Amino acid sequence: MPQAGIHGMVGMAAKKMMGRAEWLALGVVLGSFIPDMDNLGVAVATLTGASTEGIHRTATHSVFFIAAMMAVFYFIGVWKKDARWKNLGLGLGLGILLHSLLDLLIWFNGVELFWPLGGEINFWANITPPEWWMKLMDTAEFLFFGLYLWALGSWARKAGVDSEFMGKHRVWMWMEFALFAIFTPIFFFVEKGYYSIYGALYLVSLFAVFFVTIRMRKTVESV
Repeated sequence: MPQAGIHGMVGMAAKKMMGRAEWLALGVVLGSFIPDMDNLGVAVATLTGASTEGIHRTATHSVFFIAAMMAVFYFIGVWKKDARWKNLGLGLGLGILLHSLLDLLIWFNGVELFWPLGGEINFWANITPPEWWMKLMDTAEFLFFGLYLWALGSWARKAGVDSEFMGKHRVWMWMEFALFAIFTPIFFFVEKGYYSIYGALYLVSLFAVFFVTIRMRKTVESV
């Protein structure tokens, strides 16, 4: 998978083409993060000693998951008589689809786009990247979380919104850059014993960035 922060920034770029319907842009950006939340299932399986096979890049990356997400929010919109929920569902679906397509195009692992029907798609099946590159890509998760938050802050200042949240936003941003600086040498010079801590901090970062995005929805909607 490309780094989650990259997905977020691509979602921000793509949402500019989605029109001004309320909550649509927010859905696109949030949807860009949602598929990688399946790593929570990977973490639970790892901690319980269960198999992690078939968890990542399957259910949450599937077109059927996209359809289900859009249907759920469509009916919420009908029930609440509020078109914003329908817009949110459409945006989430578009963001998730964008995430899955980006995984297919610029990463080395396959995606079960039609899970649970099987048939993994992998355009890079015959390419094995060097070990050092994969280590760097793991630690770069924190780097791109930080860059996404930096971009979000820049957009907020440009739009003149969410100023009251900027202090907490900067704390999270610099924390991500610090984690990148800390884990990069660890990945290259420490043989073992660190990956569980890395994985836990990755999940904390993923969900923190997701909720920071919700908190800064005025920024997302205004750019």
